[in-house]
Amino acid sequence: MKIKLSFTFLVAGAALILSLLFNGCAPSKPELRVYNWVDYFDEGLIEEFEDQYGCTVIMDYFDSNESMYAKIKAGATGYDVIFPTSYQAILMYEEGLIGEIDHSKIPNIGNIDPVYLETAAIDKELEYSVPYMIGTTGIGYSSTALPDLEESWAVLALPEVNNRSTLLNDVRETIGAALAYLGYSINSTSEAEIAEAAEVVIGWKRNIAKFENEQYKPGLASGEFILAHGYSGDVAQIVDENPEAAIEFMLPKEGFVVWCDDMVIPVDAPNVELAHTFINFMLEPEVAARNMEYNYYKAPNVPAYELVLDLLEDPMVFVPDELATKGEIIRPLGEVNAIYNKYWDQIKAAQ
Repeated sequence: MKIKLSFTFLVAGAALILSLLFNGCAPSKPELRVYNWVDYFDEGLIEEFEDQYGCTVIMDYFDSNESMYAKIKAGATGYDVIFPTSYQAILMYEEGLIGEIDHSKIPNIGNIDPVYLETAAIDKELEYSVPYMIGTTGIGYSSTALPDLEESWAVLALPEVNNRSTLLNDVRETIGAALAYLGYSINSTSEAEIAEAAEVVIGWKRNIAKFENEQYKPGLASGEFILAHGYSGDVAQIVDENPEAAIEFMLPKEGFVVWCDDMVIPVDAPNVELAHTFINFMLEPEVAARNMEYNYYKAPNVPAYELVLDLLEDPMVFVPDELATKGEIIRPLGEVNAIYNKYWDQIKAAQ
């Protein structure tokens, strides 16, 4: 049976077909792929960036510099911005994995704290990296289960924490903690000192539940773990979200790691222009302040300091001067990294 179509129906149908054709040919939104640590941005900022610049941000996550580096080194492509720690960033630059930063495309680069650049930064000229957040590495613990805890790395060997503690799954952080405990630099280039530190870590390993970079956070909050080697901001987030858990953070008296995570652009980034725009956005004082209030790390952004006056007195975010002198930035060690990796393999294999 033939169906007689009305003129109105035909016109409407033609309009629908044209609409589908034009929409199908319309350019899609530009994409920005970001490779980052978990829980690092204030909720809502990514959506605001997408709305402001008419793009889509795709986030991938890593839990250690080593895993991120191994993925990029193995040929993973498509990322526009990555957030390595400074000592990893310089290695990636020297190996041609990340490119130089175009300062003309980041007008907010002038907000970066000159004191940080002068005293602590590895890339002082911001040639290939832009600092995002500074933090420390110490020990989070339950003050209920462990009252009057000594401020020392020695607590990792306490029988009370057996199978209820964790160490970071990070070669430089964990061997660095043992080096500090022994009175050595966390950037030691002496194989004898590194070997001695590895023996200390093996002793700690026998006392811990696991090496862990992420799950120690819910573990501390729930009471599964009562002590964890961890990052200052992570522990501060636990304290903020779980006040009933009575979690505290301490920086061992022997010394501790201070680090900065940077924003870098891979040499094969598909969208270099948008990558620079994203970095500039993160350096906006209001954005940096919101991120500090979210993740409890310190953005080295001078105008942002005035927007987080409540955090200026928080020693977990802005480390007091008397403590800061005991902190040490992890530095790149070139060929000596192979020595650290050798002993890290021995630590992992030890029973």
